[in-house]
Amino acid sequence: MYELCPETPEDTPEVEAFLDLCFAPGRTALSSYRLRDGVPAVSALCLVLRDASGVLLGSIRYWPVRVGGRPVLLLGPVAVHPTTQGEGLGGLLMQESLSRAGALGWARVMLVGDLPYYRRFGFWKLDGVEMPPPTNPDRVLGLELVEGAWQGVTGAVTRETGGDVAAGLAEMRRDPPKSQTCVEIESEPAHPAHKG
Repeated sequence: MYELCPETPEDTPEVEAFLDLCFAPGRTALSSYRLRDGVPAVSALCLVLRDASGVLLGSIRYWPVRVGGRPVLLLGPVAVHPTTQGEGLGGLLMQESLSRAGALGWARVMLVGDLPYYRRFGFWKLDGVEMPPPTNPDRVLGLELVEGAWQGVTGAVTRETGGDVAAGLAEMRRDPPKSQTCVEIESEPAHPAHKG
């Protein structure tokens, strides 16, 4: 059995150590971290996955950014404990968090990653969207949670500077549903189907 819950401030030190384990401490030198510095994460979408004994097995986080002045979710990092990789836990984190993002009214998501892995969730290479250097443009990927949401959205990826991020997102629903809290998963997570 697994439990998937929103990350709390009490979880944060453990999650940071977990990310260091999964990615090495130099991870914060990546260009995507410059977009996150001083910007609150989208807390309703930052999730932790624990086993029945409370051991942290996975984590996913999201930050708000802008592309061409339009609101975009920046997904990452997503991490799974090295001893449980290949068991579908990363897919579980992706599917649940993207479902919640859609329910909250977000229209588009981006990440920096490997297309062969993220294609199964519907991501594709974004053209005309520029991450801060030295990001490889072939690794800049996008996903539409609303059909056509990436049409005409190009330019540099910039930090979200609005004081109240949620209030500043014109494309968010006026009364988004309350985010789900914890969910229990009793069986092994299913591997996501490849969407071509």
